[in-house]
Amino acid sequence: MTRDASDGNGGSPARRRDASATREAILNSAMAAFTRAGYDGAGVRDIAGAAGVTAMLVNRYFGSKEQLFAEVVERTFAPPTVVADDLSTLGERLAATLVARTASEAEEPDPFLLMLRSAANPRAAEIIRAGVRNHAGRHLADLLPGRDAAQRAELLLSLIAGVRLMREVINTDGLSEADPAALGRHLRDLVQVIVAPPADPDADGVVADARPTATA
Repeated sequence: MTRDASDGNGGSPARRRDASATREAILNSAMAAFTRAGYDGAGVRDIAGAAGVTAMLVNRYFGSKEQLFAEVVERTFAPPTVVADDLSTLGERLAATLVARTASEAEEPDPFLLMLRSAANPRAAEIIRAGVRNHAGRHLADLLPGRDAAQRAELLLSLIAGVRLMREVINTDGLSEADPAALGRHLRDLVQVIVAPPADPDADGVVADARPTATA
């Protein structure tokens, strides 16, 4: 067991805890702070105070605010949230889950709000981009059959993010007041368009590169 020192300026009293518990407390506090205020709005001192430690101890465990944010993104983006593993039911389950998660009484979707409120910072955006690519993006690309899987995976993630933004954050009339069953059917059909393997362009007699050529 180790003893975390207080800041010596009237801050939280020193508490006895092991290193893993301290690290966990800091990560949980940082996750809440970055989700609530975004990368630029969350301060290390505030994160430390909510965790019951000092800012110096936060830096000792994570090195910097940027590295702490990277670990929060890794932890937040790693678990599957909306995307299912079974391709045969992906459209149905994704639509149902997305409608439920964006309902007015639903809990806040932490990965989405973390991304939305932090993306304005260029370095935070780089970290988020890596998190999307390494987790949901890669998982979906591996799941989708046919060509352009990575591109289609990101189209599907864009659909999810767009629905969350319009229905949950902006609360547009058409989506926020939509009948859940009808909205689910529309979403399912959209998802199926992206999930279905794209047709071979040559099979329909379409030339892959239709750009005009220079004339002599």
